[in-house]
Amino acid sequence: MLSGRRYRLELDSTQAGLCEMFGDICRVVWNTALEQRREYRRRGAWMDYVPQAAELVEAKREFPWLGDAPSHVLRQTLRDLDRACREHGTFRVRWRSKARWSPSFRFPAGNLITVERIGRRWGRAKLPKLGWVRFRWSRPLGGKVRSATVTRHGRHWMVSFLVEDGKDTPQRHALPDRAVGVDRGVKVAATTSDGTFHNRAYATTGETKRLRRLHQQLARCTRGSNRRRAVLAKINAITGRIRHRRADFCAQTAHTLTTANALVDILNAAGHAVSGRGDLATRRSVKRQPPATRARTGRSPRAASTAGIPVP
Repeated sequence: MLSGRRYRLELDSTQAGLCEMFGDICRVVWNTALEQRREYRRRGAWMDYVPQAAELVEAKREFPWLGDAPSHVLRQTLRDLDRACREHGTFRVRWRSKARWSPSFRFPAGNLITVERIGRRWGRAKLPKLGWVRFRWSRPLGGKVRSATVTRHGRHWMVSFLVEDGKDTPQRHALPDRAVGVDRGVKVAATTSDGTFHNRAYATTGETKRLRRLHQQLARCTRGSNRRRAVLAKINAITGRIRHRRADFCAQTAHTLTTANALVDILNAAGHAVSGRGDLATRRSVKRQPPATRARTGRSPRAASTAGIPVP
């Protein structure tokens, strides 16, 4: 199986500048190739990866700065664009804005990447045109590296390794007779039909107070000022930690719900699906959620549906 491993990079000023340059070049290639695809679609024609990769070689002769980024990184950008256009449509794929898009690029050739551990907390990786870069060894690598993606999150650079962990997907679950329904909520992130609640606080009390003070400072700052940019950087640092905690919680909860402990298996065809107010089988379940529609609107679900009020 393929698994992801993400670590925080510790780059020097030269390496950080190269990463910014690689990200900018990949953004230009993405936007130019997307505009070309849209022009072809407006004329009723198609453009895919193969001719664009050939034109990229010619564009390097006309624009030498394209050669500053690794060639396989630029080709991978065209592959990602090709996949996005095939899955979502050419006119639904978004531009990569310099103000809103975080620089990101991928090294697809795993044989050109070398990863070593140099201490209890540190490791290093040799990436094309970047050389040896240090990263925090926060977890074991656990497999052979297939690719590496470098992304900037706030003021930190991250590297994500796609590794082959040597595990195989089981053909059959260990406990196929267990099934549980999952209800996604707002106040509580997830609730299973057996009464288990999955939730956590993403921000501490101190972070909440600090965010409130920073937003008050932001309201008093002049647009475009250095002070406003400094306050925004502090806000982004806190919200970045909150975002990472939320992503970590979602990943751990999904892993918990899909193991031998609680199999998520909503079997509509077999009549085992569990709805918000009981299962859909012939014999209704005893446990039922309170009628949220009546509590919110003062009407029964049938009356609310007749009146045009959306019923959950």
